[in-house]
Amino acid sequence: MAYSKVGFLAFALSASLLWGVAPIFGKLGLRTADPATALLVRTLGVAVIMTAWALASGAFSRVAALGWRPVVFLLAEGVLASLAGHFVYLYALKLAEAGRVVPVAATYPLFTVAVAAVFLGESLTWQKVLGALLVAAGVWLLK
Repeated sequence: MAYSKVGFLAFALSASLLWGVAPIFGKLGLRTADPATALLVRTLGVAVIMTAWALASGAFSRVAALGWRPVVFLLAEGVLASLAGHFVYLYALKLAEAGRVVPVAATYPLFTVAVAAVFLGESLTWQKVLGALLVAAGVWLLK
């Protein structure tokens, strides 16, 4: 499938749906698991699935062809989001209601807009600023 034929919005909404349902399973699993063990279980599960996919699709050769810079950036993203971010997220989910934790954790667009403008030179339009402020207002309403 060509990624450009589907459009970013379909992928983004699919991610939103998946990320919206996933905390329910996480909260259920955290009833008897501590957050560190929960992160280990989910990481091992994902690693097994991704390894099987990579072996079946030949993706390991594509990784070798990337070069060191993209690999370093992708590893940094993985450590920040999939390890550290999910680690503290699971602790928050263990301590509070999913309906309160997820909206606060989902304020990351505030940070993304600012950091992307500074480090990637992305435009800081009034629409992006307004959208980020609306995210913050929504979280404030849910607190």
